[in-house]
Amino acid sequence: MRGAAERALGVHRVLEPAGVLPQAAQRLDADPAIGPDEVRIAVERLNLDAASFRQLSEAHAGDGEAVRAAVLEIVRDRGKMQNPVTGSGGMLIGVVDAVGEESPLGLAAGQRVATLVSLTLTPLRVTDGLARWNGRSEQVPASGTAILFARSIAAVLPDDLPDAVSLAVLDVCGAPAATARVVERTGARSVVVLGAAGKSGCLSLAAARAAGATHLTGLVRTEAEAAALRTSGLADRVTVADATDPLAVAAAVGTPADLTVVCVDVAGAEHGAVLATADGGTVVFFSMATTFPAAALGAEGMAADVTMLVGNGYTPGHAELALELYRSTPGVRALIDPRVAE
Repeated sequence: MRGAAERALGVHRVLEPAGVLPQAAQRLDADPAIGPDEVRIAVERLNLDAASFRQLSEAHAGDGEAVRAAVLEIVRDRGKMQNPVTGSGGMLIGVVDAVGEESPLGLAAGQRVATLVSLTLTPLRVTDGLARWNGRSEQVPASGTAILFARSIAAVLPDDLPDAVSLAVLDVCGAPAATARVVERTGARSVVVLGAAGKSGCLSLAAARAAGATHLTGLVRTEAEAAALRTSGLADRVTVADATDPLAVAAAVGTPADLTVVCVDVAGAEHGAVLATADGGTVVFFSMATTFPAAALGAEGMAADVTMLVGNGYTPGHAELALELYRSTPGVRALIDPRVAE
C-alpha cells in the first residue's frame, strides 16, 4: 500500500519505528498543521480508558498530581496518549477546527464531535498542562489539538445529552454492539457479563436483552455493585466474585453460559471467563487488560471448546446503538449517571 492509502491510515505521522501503523508506533507527529485528507480537532476533554486509568492511579498510589504528570509525560514523549503498561488509551471530545479539502469524514468546522478511534493512534498535543484536571477521574478536561486521518471515525455529539454522558457512553460503545452481534448471530440465550456494573458491562447487558438473550447473569466484585445492579433490573441474576479467581467465577456462575462478555478493568479474568462459558459458546474479551496468550493457552489447557473474540471497538452503527440504549434503558442510566457525576 502506498501514497493515499498509506496517508489514510496515518502512516505519514509515524516518527518511529518506521514501517508500522500509528497504533503500534512509539512516537507520532502531533503537528497541528493538517494535510489535505486530515481533520484537526480542538480538544475539550479526554476520556482515559478504565484499564489505563486504574493502572496509572495504582502506580502512583492515588496521587492525582502524579497521575496528571504521568499523562502529560506520555503525551509529550509519544505524541499520543498510550499507556506504556496497558498499551491502551481512550478517546476524546472536541470541536472540529479545520478540515482538509480531501477529507472523506463528512465533518465541518464548528461541529462538536467525539472521536471513535483510540487515543493510542491519534496524534495529540496538550497545551494547557491539564491544569483543570485533578488526576482522580477518567474524564480529563484538556486543551490542545488532535488529528484525524481519512480512515478515522468520529460522531457528532448529540444535542440531548450532557457531554460527560456522551463521552462515557461513546468510550465503550463497541462493547454493546459486539454483544448484540454475537447474540444475534449465534442465537445465544444465556449471557454472563463480568464487570457488569461498569459502563461497558451495563450496556452489554442491555444490548444482550434487546438482541434476544433471555437469561442474563451479571458478575461484580463488591456487594455495593451487586446492590446497584439488582436495583437497575438489567440482570436476571446478580452474583459477587473476584473475576481474577477462575474457580470462584465458575462457582458463582454455575451453569456455563452461551456467551460470556469480559468488561473488567483488571488483568487475570481470562480463565474465569472460559470456565463460565459452555462448550460451543463464545467469549468476547472487551477489556484492554486482557492477556490474549493467557486466554488462548488457558482454554487449550482446559480443553475448552469455546470461540474467543477480541472486542474490536468498532461495529457499524455502534455509536447510535449505545446512545439509544442509554436513552431507552433506565437501568443503564441508573448505573452510568453516578459514575459520570463522580
